[in-house]
Amino acid sequence: MNTLAQSAAQASIPQWSGGLVRWIGAGALAAAAYWERRTAIKALLERDDRELRDIGLVRSQIEAAVGGAFNPHRANMR
Repeated sequence: MNTLAQSAAQASIPQWSGGLVRWIGAGALAAAAYWERRTAIKALLERDDRELRDIGLVRSQIEAAVGGAFNPHRANMR
């Protein structure tokens, strides 16, 4: 009898609350990823051109490199 009472109580929980929790979690992860990217971009922008050249970047490629869109090794393969 106790099992039936628990399953009936679980069925009455609104389904939107689970979606809301997932939405908030996804938003928190997106915000953390955004701030991590901004921190990396800021750190690279503080480097001088020689240091950037040493790691294979020019200043105009920093945001693309941090975002994962720039891969100098793939560019050479084409």
